[in-house]
Amino acid sequence: MRRKQPGDAPAPATASEADLAQLSTAIAAGEDLGPFVRRAFACGRPEPLLASLRAAARDREAEIEELCRAHFHDFIRAVDDLRSLLADADALKGSLFASHSALLSSAAPLLASLESFLAARALAGNLSSALASSRRCVRLLALANRANAHLQAGNHNLYLALRAVDAIDGDLASGPEPLPLPTLRRMLLSLVPAVRAHAEREISREFSDWMVSIRAASRHLGQVAIGRSAAARQRQEELRSKHRPLEECITLDDDGVGDLDDFAAAAATADVADGAAAASFDLTPLYRAMHIHHTLALGERFKKYYLENRKLQLTSDFDVIAATPFLESHQVFFSQIAGFFIVEDRVFRTGGGLTSRADVDALWDSAVAKMVSVMEDNFSRMQTANHLLLITDYAALLSATMRRYGYPVGMLLDVLARHRDKYHDLLLADCRRQVVEALAADKFDQMLMRKEYEYSMNVLAFGIQSSDITPAFPYVAPFSCTVPDICRIVRSFIEDSVSFMAHGGGGDTYAAVKKYLGRILSEVVDASIQKLVDSGGGLSVSQAMQVAANMSVMERACEFFTGHAAQLCGVPLRAVEHGRRDFPLRKSRDAAEALLLRLLRSKVDEFMGQSDGVNWMADDPPAGGNEYANEVIIYLETLTSTAQQILPLPVLRRVLVAVLAHISERIVGLFLNDSVKRFNANAVTGIDTDLKMFEAFGESMSSLFVDSDQESAANEMKAALVEARQLVNLLMSNSPENFINPVIREKSYNKLDYKKVAAISEKFRDSSESYFSTFGTRGARQNPKKKSLDTLIKRLREAS
Repeated sequence: MRRKQPGDAPAPATASEADLAQLSTAIAAGEDLGPFVRRAFACGRPEPLLASLRAAARDREAEIEELCRAHFHDFIRAVDDLRSLLADADALKGSLFASHSALLSSAAPLLASLESFLAARALAGNLSSALASSRRCVRLLALANRANAHLQAGNHNLYLALRAVDAIDGDLASGPEPLPLPTLRRMLLSLVPAVRAHAEREISREFSDWMVSIRAASRHLGQVAIGRSAAARQRQEELRSKHRPLEECITLDDDGVGDLDDFAAAAATADVADGAAAASFDLTPLYRAMHIHHTLALGERFKKYYLENRKLQLTSDFDVIAATPFLESHQVFFSQIAGFFIVEDRVFRTGGGLTSRADVDALWDSAVAKMVSVMEDNFSRMQTANHLLLITDYAALLSATMRRYGYPVGMLLDVLARHRDKYHDLLLADCRRQVVEALAADKFDQMLMRKEYEYSMNVLAFGIQSSDITPAFPYVAPFSCTVPDICRIVRSFIEDSVSFMAHGGGGDTYAAVKKYLGRILSEVVDASIQKLVDSGGGLSVSQAMQVAANMSVMERACEFFTGHAAQLCGVPLRAVEHGRRDFPLRKSRDAAEALLLRLLRSKVDEFMGQSDGVNWMADDPPAGGNEYANEVIIYLETLTSTAQQILPLPVLRRVLVAVLAHISERIVGLFLNDSVKRFNANAVTGIDTDLKMFEAFGESMSSLFVDSDQESAANEMKAALVEARQLVNLLMSNSPENFINPVIREKSYNKLDYKKVAAISEKFRDSSESYFSTFGTRGARQNPKKKSLDTLIKRLREAS
């Protein structure tokens, strides 16, 4: 290569210096010369470019030549080294070939063994996979067979069948690879939901059957529970009556409390009985259904389903009373509700959250509202006390039963308490009818009892005996048959009232029963007897006396009524108020005594009406008194002999005093009678004899009252005749004008009336003129008695 010299011919004139510079730079940089070539050919002058490229090539060749010349020896040495290396490589190749041949000859058996091992290993893997798949298929088929066996065994094995199905489903879902048998896999995937659906259908059917059976069982369960509450209440009452005598003698310092522990034992026995009642029904189907639904992940849906169905059942239970009267269906109605909530209580306590307290309380509130509404409606229309008591007693037993299970029963008891007055009003009306019938049927004769049991039933049963000694039989009682009849009516009223108050009336039982006892005695017994007495009813004196005697016996009976009420209410008799209490039958007692006195006065008036036979102008005083007085004395003696056997001494005393006072008034009336125009001293002497007979009778009667101050009774009877005695004494006095003297009048004539004395003295004066004139011829002066009487008459006229 020839190097270009400076003196060589230059590039064509058409190539600019700038283009050449750019071309040189691009060649030096190793850039693409395409643009320069295209531009040169585009301009149609490629020669300068080609000349430049040839010059550049020559320059490169010169440089290479220079470089080769400079490194020639190094290259020769390198070629020599390479040749020696090739010889060594050939030697090494021969050695490697020999080693390779030796290796192949020694590794041939091992390679054959490795190939056999790999083949055996592949076969073992295939067999293991086949065995695993077989075992999996066998296990799934075994689970399917087990599930089928459980399904065929009945609903009690549904849970086990579902467990097997769940295991199949889990194996299919979580297996490392699909089941090698597609047919088996498809079969299992289709049967798993079918088995679950079958289990849900079967358990739902069984649950529906249980719902029907538990409704029928609830009624029996409620009846048993309420019956056991009634038995427990009866045991407590028996224990209370058993320990009542002990309570009467127990004080605060006595160690008698231990004897009353039987009450707690009775209550515990009742609780055990209720627990046995609750255990007598089977909840296994419910538990099974709940468990199956939980297994199927349908627990919440089952809870709602159960609650809705129980609400519907409760609503249908309310319709029990729709077809029949409440009186006939109330026990079924209450028993059904009681059984329903006993079951709900058991489900709440053992159902594992199937129901909540709020759900049960909501059901109970709706049931209470319905029962309150039904009782309010029926109670408002009832007109028979026994019907009201029957329903109230059963409702109280229902309340006691449900209280043991923790249900609030305040609203039920409030309903019973609100109708307490109505019940007692009906009971009072019924008792009023019975008392009126008893009074109408009584002939008011003394009751005859021939046997001891009659005495015990009619006397001892009501504590109305006058003595603790049993009388001889036949026994004639001092009262008529009305007394034990009324006692039985009142005792029955007390027992019914206590039963109502103790079991459903609420509040202080004894105070309420005592109030209603006062009402029956005052509004029924007292008013009925008073009505009978006021109407007269054609009663004779003996009958009126028997009525008065009955009232004295009823006074003892009222003490028995108070004690009996306290005893039934569990109040010790020592705690009952003692001392004098107002007699609740005092109005009828007073009316009976007033009737007796009215009839006796009428009878006395009949005898006194025979006073027309009195000779007011007799020449001699009648021997032995006037005839009317003897008849009255005989009648009073006969009456007293009978009265002292039946009438209490205080009553007899009041009657005799009143009769004698009436006789005194009638004697004074004899002198004032318009038919008596005049009378003489002999007539006054006869009246004085009559009066002495009555005074003697009164004194003899005072001997009957030895136990109640005989002297006081004698004075009282004597005081009853004081008006007639003072009048007779005045007429027989030698100084009648002393009546004008205030001191003497207050001492001896304080019962006499001015006008009566004036009228009687006028009659006595007129008749005494001839009497005193006979003495005028015998003495020189006028008779002082006549003069005194004239003075008296004159002064009385002046005073009037």
